[in-house]
Amino acid sequence: MDHLQMARAMFGTNMGVHIIFATLGVGIPMMMLAAELMYQRTKDLQYVVMAKRWTKTLGILLGVGIPTGTIAGVQLSLLWPGFMEVIGRVMALPFQIEIYAFMVEALFMSIYVYAAEKIRPWARILSLSLVAFGALASAVLIANVHAFEGTPAGFRFENGEIVDVDPWAAFFNPSFLVTAGHTAVTAYTTGAFAIAAVAGYKMLKNKYGSSEYNFHQKALKLSIVLGLIFSILTALNGHSTTQHLYREQPEKLAAAEGLFETKDHAGLTLFGWTDREDREVKYGIEFPWVLSVLSGNSFDTVVTGLNDFPEEYWPPLYVHTLFNAMVIIGTALIGLSLFALAWNKVFKKDRYPKWLLWLFVASGPLAVLSIECGWIFACTGRQPWTIYRMLTTADSVTTYENLGYLFTLFIIVYIILCVSVVFTLIYYFKRHSVTEDIFKAEQKDVQLFDSNS
Repeated sequence: MDHLQMARAMFGTNMGVHIIFATLGVGIPMMMLAAELMYQRTKDLQYVVMAKRWTKTLGILLGVGIPTGTIAGVQLSLLWPGFMEVIGRVMALPFQIEIYAFMVEALFMSIYVYAAEKIRPWARILSLSLVAFGALASAVLIANVHAFEGTPAGFRFENGEIVDVDPWAAFFNPSFLVTAGHTAVTAYTTGAFAIAAVAGYKMLKNKYGSSEYNFHQKALKLSIVLGLIFSILTALNGHSTTQHLYREQPEKLAAAEGLFETKDHAGLTLFGWTDREDREVKYGIEFPWVLSVLSGNSFDTVVTGLNDFPEEYWPPLYVHTLFNAMVIIGTALIGLSLFALAWNKVFKKDRYPKWLLWLFVASGPLAVLSIECGWIFACTGRQPWTIYRMLTTADSVTTYENLGYLFTLFIIVYIILCVSVVFTLIYYFKRHSVTEDIFKAEQKDVQLFDSNS
């Protein structure tokens, strides 16, 4: 493996770990806010217990998300000096503003944890709203750097020098809105189904009708509703993203679909794998005309194929598989949520069968897998560019070639962090059961949020 591939593998591994915690760090505050709103509406103490327990989960996840994010910043400086020169001069605003977004999240998280019983209901809702806002703002700001890589704006190269720098034009680059929307709805979808997975598992492990079963059933129903809403919004945003790729990164769209020949009435191909030699998708299922409609809202929209681009500009063709995974998982989550709602509302069933609960257990990991596939697709589909059509990845990478030892050390750190967070979550929630927290919530003289005990 040459040093360019090693550098990409090292940074990709870091982001593959970090994005799990970053995504849940956006999705779980939304679930906390939803539970708090349900409590204020119904005065059902089980909802405030949900908010409390998810707050503890968020705190533990942040304990790992912060160091993995710090490692990402270090790796950017170490591995990609050419890229960081541009970012430092053109696109530093998101990093500067992100500090304040994190401060807002941390401040109002502390207020909610330590003063929830001492402030008015509107203040509790406001504090959680600002926690959710700070978490989302942090994610959107960092994702905007990725958006800038795909649609650079606010500068140009002249004789190898960066000139005509406009930081605000770079900040509000053509991908800003679609990327911000995608970051939000996918994180909220993942957060909802992560909660649904835990709730489904706990319902399988507890007796039907018990207090713990009823608690997790409420959590599951809340997750289903929010998961359905945000998974549908993700699909709608996916349509906007397709149109954006059609306009801004046509070779990325062509690679995602395994489309080699430029054509109108282009079909959407699912499944299969892209054969470079024969220049076709093997064993795929094509849905006629769908790609043209998604790209330009018309059956006769002409979609540019890979053959119209120099082969050295083609993204890796396995991005077709990554794109398939996102589409299939997203569609499955929508279908699962719709069926579960129909089970309650149409078929009038109060109890979910075990096979359906196991599907919800799988929904959380599948949602995370979709996020991973999406991130890899977004970055790999831009190759061979770090900054699209302006700076190649080869020109961005460090000249230091002995990266294997450093990569090994980072892998060890990631393993330690991931194992630690799993054991910490298991240990904490074994010591603090749902029944215990519900009992504490019912006691007028006991604070539910007391000193994180």
